[in-house]
Amino acid sequence: MLKLASEQVPFGVYALEKDGMAELRKDDCKSKGKLKELIRSYRLQGFKVHQNGI
Repeated sequence: MLKLASEQVPFGVYALEKDGMAELRKDDCKSKGKLKELIRSYRLQGFKVHQNGI
């Protein structure tokens, strides 16, 4: 399922994982800085972040 989600988001966050549960996302980013900022904010909330682009 995560592989399919990763194909839908070429540059951004496609899934978050926490406590054995995964939430599919489609957070497209326009720049590396925005992507890093997004990843950082999710990690501070305790999520494992699945992303494409870095």
